[in-house]
Amino acid sequence: MIRIKDVCKYYGGKKALDKVTFDVKKGEIFAFIGHNGAGKTTLIKSICGILDFEEGEILIDGKSIKEDPIACKKEMAYISDDPELYEDMKAISFINFVCDMYDVPTEMREKNITRYAEMFGMESELGNVIKSFSHGMKQKIALIAALSHEPKILIMDEPFVGLDPKAIFDMKEVMRQIVKDGGTIFFSTHILDMAEKLCDRVAIVKKGQIVKVGDMKKIRGDKSLEKVFLELEAK
Repeated sequence: MIRIKDVCKYYGGKKALDKVTFDVKKGEIFAFIGHNGAGKTTLIKSICGILDFEEGEILIDGKSIKEDPIACKKEMAYISDDPELYEDMKAISFINFVCDMYDVPTEMREKNITRYAEMFGMESELGNVIKSFSHGMKQKIALIAALSHEPKILIMDEPFVGLDPKAIFDMKEVMRQIVKDGGTIFFSTHILDMAEKLCDRVAIVKKGQIVKVGDMKKIRGDKSLEKVFLELEAK
């Protein structure tokens, strides 16, 4: 579903991404891990068409994010670690605004908004203005908006930051259901034990380069993901 080939991104004279190459397959949960400043958010924003990149290509279900960005974006939803919402809008207005952009039919949006608002305990908050919400509540609204249009590909950057334990549990269940239904999930996280238990495959990035990529069990071997990551960081 996502093909990343020889992607390079520069900031001034510095390479933030250095020939990054790997695939994210249909029907899998894929973890992208690395230290702060390793290039995780840069790559995620490049995949989503938010950032341009100088070399290489990124294909979403066979379509180029550079050449056909609208078609690519229709396939996906993006959740950032710091949800940037329209703060003066009511939550329900924002969610419907996102649904409008994706041409979500009325019956489908009503069903999904109700389902996810109840799941995340936000049904009584939908009529309130977003700027009155805590970080965690804003993250839940971002999740509801993203999930309401049933994206084929869900891309998330530290999606569990600010969520309470129940919301984390519920979100993990949603992720498992999405891939069971044939969707694809690509996300970054610093919670390595969660990635180890939840994900099918993993890529580890260090200073803009991929140092390990593959099946989670093979990458781990007889060690924990945390141990593998720390050993790579020490090299």
